[in-house]
Amino acid sequence: MILLNTAENLGSRTLDRVEEHGRWGLFMLRTLNGIFSRPFRFSTTLREIRSIGFDSLSLIIFTGVFTGMVLGLQGYTSLRQFGSEGALGLGVALSLFTELGPVLTALLLTGRSGSAMCAELGVMRISEQTSALHSMAIDPYNYLVGPKWLGTLICFPVLSFLFCIVGVGGAYMAGVMLLGVNHASFFHGIVRALEGETILTMCTTKSLVFGFFMASVCTFKGSQVGSRGPKGAVGVSAATTEAVVYTSVTVLLWDYLITSLIIG
Repeated sequence: MILLNTAENLGSRTLDRVEEHGRWGLFMLRTLNGIFSRPFRFSTTLREIRSIGFDSLSLIIFTGVFTGMVLGLQGYTSLRQFGSEGALGLGVALSLFTELGPVLTALLLTGRSGSAMCAELGVMRISEQTSALHSMAIDPYNYLVGPKWLGTLICFPVLSFLFCIVGVGGAYMAGVMLLGVNHASFFHGIVRALEGETILTMCTTKSLVFGFFMASVCTFKGSQVGSRGPKGAVGVSAATTEAVVYTSVTVLLWDYLITSLIIG
């Protein structure tokens, strides 16, 4: 009996996941159709860019500076054992542009902007504002979801590169100004790291992929509030939590996959 109940529960959860992924696929198709349908929501997209990008500048800069300072301190301590302090700039640039920049930017924006857009759509759904848009012949995918996707895809690469740049500045302050690493060798290492196209390609690719998953998962979870599971404020809270957790796990998974594809 126990084995039967276990198999039944496993099958039920598997079917629920398959159905959810199917609804997610339909949601993405409708959103893409909404993005390329008239009218084009330029003002709404600009508002989303300000909310996702400009309002996140202080968070990105603050985190990037101290991440770079930690890298500079730890890198100097490790390289000094081998007499290779001059390679600090190379190590910092590789760490930031290939891994820490895109990943930490994605995790920070998921916690700040992704949760906000999920909660916004969830509240609009339970308060029937989405139904009101339908009654006025306004496509919610064109008016609500599409601008959020576009704003996210535009802001992610910009903020990721900004994170990397201020991170290099933080490493410079810790490694060169505080610990005495030669500034010429520090910047020479950064130039060497950025000479090839791989490092910039990896940073850009990861930023776009992470931005796509954040926008699609968070908006999907917000749009599904009340359709299945808890309703009301509890449903919004549960959907926001799921969106942040799923997006964070997906970012870490795809970070490995993209790295293995580009390097391999």
